Amino acid sequence: MNRNLTVVVVEQNRDRAVAIVDALNESENVDVYVIGNASGLAHEIATHSPDIVLIDIDNPSRDMLEELTIASGPMERPVAMFVSGAAGGLAKAAVEAGVSAYVVDGLQAERIKPVIDTAIARFQVLRQMRTELAETRRALEERKVIDRAKGLLMKAKGIQEDEAYALLRKTAMNQNRRVADVAEALVTASGLLS
Repeated sequence: MNRNLTVVVVEQNRDRAVAIVDALNESENVDVYVIGNASGLAHEIATHSPDIVLIDIDNPSRDMLEELTIASGPMERPVAMFVSGAAGGLAKAAVEAGVSAYVVDGLQAERIKPVIDTAIARFQVLRQMRTELAETRRALEERKVIDRAKGLLMKAKGIQEDEAYALLRKTAMNQNRRVADVAEALVTASGLLS
């Protein structure tokens, strides 16, 4: 690894925090920051801009889970949560909240590295999927706008669909704009005129 991995550890118990830091220092080239108090968690995490957040909680409540996952920015970075017990249906809620790894039976030194690697890999896959989904939604919205613009041109000029698209494309090329942008302008203008 070229640079150190930045890890924020959320752990209220000082002895456990020291054990986690020691285990991390043995297994990785890391810069570790420990947050012992959940108040101001979002600010603390943002200050360090970590590559991953490790949260160690004995028995999380649903409220605590929501607060910690929102504060740690699970959509911005991988989050691994270690819990001591099964904690009811919280595993599903944690995954839905964006937690990349939810490990029952607490944090054990020999499992830290594989869990970090898995959480980072899973986060990257999910981020790629979110990006692709957003691009697909954008393309679909653009296609809808282009279809509406073609319909407006077909009605206004009495032309066929392929001619309407050719006109949109030619206008876009002449104006050095995207077809979707020209279509959006046409649909907007049509809305103002009707």
